[in-house]
Amino acid sequence: MILFISKLLNKNLQLSRLTVILGLFVAVIIMEFETPTEYVFGYMYTGPILLANSWFGGIATFQATTIAVCLTILNIFVPEDEALVPSIVASRAIASIALIVTGVLSHRLRRSQEAIAFTRAKLESQEELVKLREDFASTLTHDLKTPLLGAIETIKAFQQEKFGPVFPTQQQVLDTMARSHKTSLQLVETLLDVYRNDTEGLKLDLAPVDLTNLAEEVASRLIELAANRRVHISVSYGDSDWRRALWVRGDALQLERVLNNLLVNAINHSRRGARVEVVLESQISYQVVKILDTGVGVQPEQLPYLFERFYQGHSSRQAKGSGLGLYLSRQIIEAHGGIIWAENRALTGAMFAFKLPVYHFNL
Repeated sequence: MILFISKLLNKNLQLSRLTVILGLFVAVIIMEFETPTEYVFGYMYTGPILLANSWFGGIATFQATTIAVCLTILNIFVPEDEALVPSIVASRAIASIALIVTGVLSHRLRRSQEAIAFTRAKLESQEELVKLREDFASTLTHDLKTPLLGAIETIKAFQQEKFGPVFPTQQQVLDTMARSHKTSLQLVETLLDVYRNDTEGLKLDLAPVDLTNLAEEVASRLIELAANRRVHISVSYGDSDWRRALWVRGDALQLERVLNNLLVNAINHSRRGARVEVVLESQISYQVVKILDTGVGVQPEQLPYLFERFYQGHSSRQAKGSGLGLYLSRQIIEAHGGIIWAENRALTGAMFAFKLPVYHFNL
């Protein structure tokens, strides 16, 4: 019943619109044929042509244009008592051309508007899909944290022998399980942070930070990881043999995450017996941190995409990650007004580096 009423209302609307167009045609016809031939009212047919295009589409526009042109030309011969003068023929021909141009352009305009509307609707649906997907991923990662934290605490309780004695071989298994769960938790937290930063922006707790202290602390915490992979890790100060502070204004916790991500990345992509070096350099306007490894390097065509979200690339480097650590590092450095990049070293290996504006203390 509702469908029938809807069709009936639509039919009545179309009929009323058609009546308006026919009424306009009749009004122009009366003015054309009731006045001397030298007065050209054919231009007024543009009104019903535009309405036909807007309300009924291409076929109706073509029909209205054809009728308007025919009526305009017919007025040369009707009424028959009018003298046929070249200027009158020329003015009617110009009016006819103008009507044809109006019909063609109005039809093209309608096609363009329809294409724009379709593209806009498509983009809006894609944006809604992306938002829905990101909301789902954010909710999922948030919900995954609780069972992971529970599993880590349970393993810790076993390691502390709260449920009875633990043999050395069992302790090794528990250590492996604990490391695996902590790695999973770190990945979940990184994923959650990435989505939160993309949607809400990165909130920074800014204060003076010494990158030298930060780099040394992170490197010292990763010595055990590097030792397990037979990788030597060191900190140097560029061309200087002296330790010096590199002050920036930043969020110490977030910058620590960047250093940790870059160092872990370098360690994981280094061969056994290789060397990873943190180089700290001070420039006029920037403090620069470089992480150098002696792995196989990065394929040149992949360098521009290394800091994109979920990008892993295809190379012979030793390990592959989720593609989120470098993306999160880029988010953090760019939020600090800095620049992060990667390049291959001259002989072997890769360099991942970032630079931040120098912080000057007010004396």
